Amino acid sequence: MNHPAKIEIPQEAFDWYDEYAHGGMDRRTFLGKLAVAGLTMAAVSGALLPDYALAEQVSFNDEDLTASYATFESPEGLGEGRGYLVVPKNLEGKAPVVLVVHENRGLNPYVKDVARRLAKDGFIAFAPDILHTLGGYPGNDDEGRAMQKTLDKAKVEADFKAAAKFLKGHELSSGKLGVVGFCFGGYVSNMLAASLPDVVDAAVPFYGTPPKADLIANIKSPMMIQLGELDKRVNATWPDYEKALKANKVDYQAFIYEGANHGFHNDSTGRYDEKNAELAWSRTIEHFKKHLSA
Repeated sequence: MNHPAKIEIPQEAFDWYDEYAHGGMDRRTFLGKLAVAGLTMAAVSGALLPDYALAEQVSFNDEDLTASYATFESPEGLGEGRGYLVVPKNLEGKAPVVLVVHENRGLNPYVKDVARRLAKDGFIAFAPDILHTLGGYPGNDDEGRAMQKTLDKAKVEADFKAAAKFLKGHELSSGKLGVVGFCFGGYVSNMLAASLPDVVDAAVPFYGTPPKADLIANIKSPMMIQLGELDKRVNATWPDYEKALKANKVDYQAFIYEGANHGFHNDSTGRYDEKNAELAWSRTIEHFKKHLSA
C-alpha cells in the first residue's frame, strides 16, 4: 500500500488535530496553531487529514464477499438505522457476527474497509452509519463530524444498541456477537459491552473512552483494550477504567502500542502506524475467533 511520504510533523500537531477532531478546538484555531508552528495546511494535509484512496485493503468488489446495505428499526433512537453488511460469499450455514462502529464522522471508506477485512476472516460484519437519517456520510470527514455533533447522544447510543440486537438476531448469525470500534466507536464498544451484557459476547475498543462508571460492573464479555502510547486524551481515562475492570473482575486484556498516536489503526492518515496497526488487528481477529467461535 502506498502511503504519503513521511514529512516531519511535530507531535504537537497530532495533538492539535486530535483536539480539533474531537471538538476541543475550532478549525480557525487549529489552522492558526499550524501557522505559528511554521506549518501550512497544504504541507500537513497528507499526514493529518484522511486520504481514503489509501484505506482500501480489501476491494469493495472482492469476489469472496457479498456486500450490501441493510436497515433496522430503532424506535428509541433516530427511528431507522442503516448500515453496510458484508457476508463471506461461500458461507456454509451461519457465522459469528461483528458490529463495526465508526469514528465521530459517520461511515467513511476506512470503516467500510474494516468491515470487509472482518468478512475476509469469516465473520459477518455490519457497520452502521449514524448519519443515515441526515442523508448518510457526506463524503467529507469535516462535514460528517459537524453533522454527527447535531445528533442527540442518547438517541445515537440507542441506535447502536438497536444495531447490535439486529445483527445478533440476523438470519445468518450464529448468535455470537463481537463489537469493534475506533475513537467514538471505541467508546460505543465499551458502552455496548456495559449496557448490553447479554448481547455482546466480545468487544475490542480502539482508543475509546470508558462507559459510565456505574455500568462497568455489568460487563460480562471479554474485553481487549487497544491504546496508542501518545494518545494523551484517551489514556488519561485508562487508569480509572482499568481499576474498575479489575474491581469488577472483568476478563480484559490491554495493549498500549509504543510510539502510536490516537487513530494509529486508520491507514488513511499519517497517524497510521503500520507495524502497530497490523499487530493490533491480528490480536483483534484472534480475540474474536477465540470468543465467538463456540
